[in-house]
Amino acid sequence: MEGSEPVAAPRGEEASCSSWGAASTNTHLPVMSTESVEIDDALYSRQRYVLGDTAMQKMAKSHIFLSGMGGLGLEIAKNLVLAGIKALTIHDVKKCQAWDLGTNFFLCEDDVVNMRNRAEAVLQHIAELNPYVHVTSSSLPLNEATDLSFLDKYQCVVLTEVRLPLQKKINEFCRSQCPPIKFISADIHGIWSQLFCDFGDEFEVLDTTGEEPKEIFISNITQANPGIVTCLENHPHKLETGQFLTFREVNGMTGLNGSTQQITVLSPFSFSIGDTTGLEPYLHGGIAVQIKTPKTFYFESLEKQIKHPKCLIADFSKPEAPLEIHTAMLALDQFQENYGRKTNIGCKNDVEELLKLASSIRETLEEKPEVNADVVRWLSWTAQGFLPPLAAAVGGVASQEVLKSVTGKFSPLCQWLYIEAADIVEFLSKPEREEFLPRGDRYDALRACIGDTLCQKLQNLNIFLVGCGAIGCEMLKNFALLGVGTSKEKGMVTITDPDLIEKSNLNRQFLFRPHHIQKPKSYTAADATLKINPQVKIDAHLNKVCPATEAIYSDEFYNKQDIIITALDNVEARRYVDSRSVANLRPLLDSGTMGTKGHTEVIVPHLTESYSSHRDPPEEEIPFCTLKSFPSAIEHTIQWARDKFESSFSHKPSLFNKFWQTYSSAEEVLQKLQTGHSLEGSFQVIKLLSRRPRNWSQCVELARLKFEKYFNHKALQLLHCFPLDTRLKDGSLFWQSPKRPPCPIKFDFNEPLHFSFLLNAAKLYATIYCIPFTEKVVQTDETARKPDQIPISSEDERNAIFQLEKIMSSNEATTSDLQMAVLSFEKDDDRNGHIDFITAASNLRAKMYSIEPADRFKTKRIAGKIIPAIATTTAAVSGLVALEMIKVAAGCPFEAYKNCFLNLAIPIIVFTETSEVRKTEIRNGISFTIWDRWTIHGKEDFTLLDFINAVKEKYGIEPTMVVQGVKMLYVPIMPGHAKRLKLTMHKLVKPTTEKKYVDLTVSFAPDTDGDEDLPGPPVRYYFSHDTD
Repeated sequence: MEGSEPVAAPRGEEASCSSWGAASTNTHLPVMSTESVEIDDALYSRQRYVLGDTAMQKMAKSHIFLSGMGGLGLEIAKNLVLAGIKALTIHDVKKCQAWDLGTNFFLCEDDVVNMRNRAEAVLQHIAELNPYVHVTSSSLPLNEATDLSFLDKYQCVVLTEVRLPLQKKINEFCRSQCPPIKFISADIHGIWSQLFCDFGDEFEVLDTTGEEPKEIFISNITQANPGIVTCLENHPHKLETGQFLTFREVNGMTGLNGSTQQITVLSPFSFSIGDTTGLEPYLHGGIAVQIKTPKTFYFESLEKQIKHPKCLIADFSKPEAPLEIHTAMLALDQFQENYGRKTNIGCKNDVEELLKLASSIRETLEEKPEVNADVVRWLSWTAQGFLPPLAAAVGGVASQEVLKSVTGKFSPLCQWLYIEAADIVEFLSKPEREEFLPRGDRYDALRACIGDTLCQKLQNLNIFLVGCGAIGCEMLKNFALLGVGTSKEKGMVTITDPDLIEKSNLNRQFLFRPHHIQKPKSYTAADATLKINPQVKIDAHLNKVCPATEAIYSDEFYNKQDIIITALDNVEARRYVDSRSVANLRPLLDSGTMGTKGHTEVIVPHLTESYSSHRDPPEEEIPFCTLKSFPSAIEHTIQWARDKFESSFSHKPSLFNKFWQTYSSAEEVLQKLQTGHSLEGSFQVIKLLSRRPRNWSQCVELARLKFEKYFNHKALQLLHCFPLDTRLKDGSLFWQSPKRPPCPIKFDFNEPLHFSFLLNAAKLYATIYCIPFTEKVVQTDETARKPDQIPISSEDERNAIFQLEKIMSSNEATTSDLQMAVLSFEKDDDRNGHIDFITAASNLRAKMYSIEPADRFKTKRIAGKIIPAIATTTAAVSGLVALEMIKVAAGCPFEAYKNCFLNLAIPIIVFTETSEVRKTEIRNGISFTIWDRWTIHGKEDFTLLDFINAVKEKYGIEPTMVVQGVKMLYVPIMPGHAKRLKLTMHKLVKPTTEKKYVDLTVSFAPDTDGDEDLPGPPVRYYFSHDTD
């Protein structure tokens, strides 16, 4: 374990104090050694799938300097420490103020009272996030007179809250080093933010996107100049012109195999390569594999980029915005230089001065952008403030840029990014200066951005947050900083999550620590939120939100909520919460991440479409015949192995136990079979019982027999049915791409893969049969064969009776024999052998079909359906959601809301308008949207005919069909349905005693015979007049 000396370490050397002065360090925390750079998979597994091991190891050797421990600096520090860099020095010269409590989530009131240095106050909290990272602090002056040589110890320097002249000086110093120190500066001024990156003149990136190299199955290659490659039907290649491919398994035109070709895309299913006229004619097969090539990115200094900025455009509806904000920000910097302060809130003189400065600065810029008076005015008005969700968003992006700078993984930002939240204030009618002035509390920085009225609206909010994982933790932090649910009279944050904390969560769910493992997420997250802001009222639940919990999360519950926010990891749950939100007319904010990709979606009643209004294309399922007999990719063999695990160790034991719960003894079953009863599942259960291993040695024998069945006999059987020379009716070979012929595998005890399958399969059999196991090598009898079947069909009662009598005579049907342990697949417990079995089985099958195998790490991701995740994306997405939450609380118009898609790897951030709600016309001017719900109040003797007449009378149109969920209550063409018109609604619907209403779907006769019925909105039928 390393000592507690400050880490300002030169590359490859142990940390030591620099000449710049002594620094504080986290003396009370253990710091894990990273000299060997062995990656802790239990902690980093989700992130490893994003970055890969090479980048992770580079990161674990990197030293970062970060100045400014305000809200933005802290966000960046949090994300970097969670990611797992080697060492971080945090620097700040400012003392804690009450203002900071609303921007810095690791400060408490005691820090303000004692006027602690901000870096020293947060040091311990940051260090606790990851024991592998050495965190130190410094509070020494950093100004124009500072000797910057101390920075040569770092690979990347990040500046926040540093004035522009000093930024320029530090940037020039970083560029003068060899290799150059990567430089990043970022700032928040009220509702405006900026981010700048300079990684030196040239910066090489080894992997620009992080996407898996594409593999394309080939159906034809022409003998021409250039040769044209055509993909298999219905499999678009998704390549881009200029990319490089290599070829393998091409039959006929074998000269292509192993060669590298640059491509030109011709269509989604074809591309051209080099001259193929000199090669043999193409016959069949072949796979083209994308080759990742390094790319060099070019940067200019801050000095040059100020005059000629290259900006990432985030909102294509306002392409001019980045340059306008750039000009206004430069004017603010100049204002601070001239007057030694930021612009005052709502001061007209400062606005006019800032406009003059912006106009003169515009002339020094190459593009000569127009000065946007609204941008300058709102920048002047809010510059003293700080919007925490904006810091979360920018902090996430900035942190990812730091990681890029030290790993060479993903495309860097070139070179400016401006994100703003002006939509929040642009729709305020007439902002009053007093609204924005400080009042001496923790919300002053926020108040300066959005005004006191909106601050109070946030404090009065009732929020329902579904999920307390990575996004959930970040959202709770945003709630605490914004004061959501803190009003004494109103407001409450309700959270729910049924899960317990796992070690792998700690890498991005930053409210949790190692001592929280196996504790409930929701309770732990609630406690941690109260440490950020003790005034938040928070109610934590452990429930899943689904139809089974509608008694808890009832309509009454939803109607008390102002906003629903999902932090879920699956589409099905999102659709359910969306349906409940629509039914109860509640705004819903949804978001999600996958690796460096993220999305946010705003759903507002009567303004936007809902989450369920659009559907992603369904996940491609692997055809059964592909899994069973014709795998062509490693994904197929992994899924096959996963299915084998489920069948052998979960499904069969479950059936076995269920059968013996129904029939208490073997004697009872035997008696029933002998008297001609047909017992469901009896044949399979008796077969399992007859082959039940009794000791570890028999478990190994069983595993050995399975090896023979899966990897030898199956191949022989398939080749017997379809010999290698089999041809189809058109004369083409049966065994050609993507079909691969299997090759039987002969068991070799000394082959590690064979031994791994044997050992792990035997272990799992021992587990389900409750047999103690050891890793002692057991030599199997290679002459052993499966027991001969009795020459009567296995589906015959006589066979079952014979087997059961034999078992009973051997006294092998005791109570303990009639039980098996059922295994639930668990991917994150490395001791249970689940992933080891699947890896061995999958790779043996891959070998049998000549498919490239996958290591345990990749197998775990695919078999466990693990969603790659990293803290940077999570922080950015949650910040953007919180910005939209403020707009919903403010009651902004449709134009203000923005959905976002981002991919921090490329990087792209795209804001788009939300989807406007569609109106469906019925006829005669009668229309509805997804947010409309008609209501009918009935009584006890109300008939179906009364219901139809009531709809006609109230809404001017007569329903011709009435449906309840999937149950058709009235369809005129259905036999007997006409008689239902006289039945009461109570009799038709059969409500439970506590149910006050039922939601029905109605449709109407078409205008023209033969057309489909016209849809209608949901109709809520209340069983009595006094309910609503």
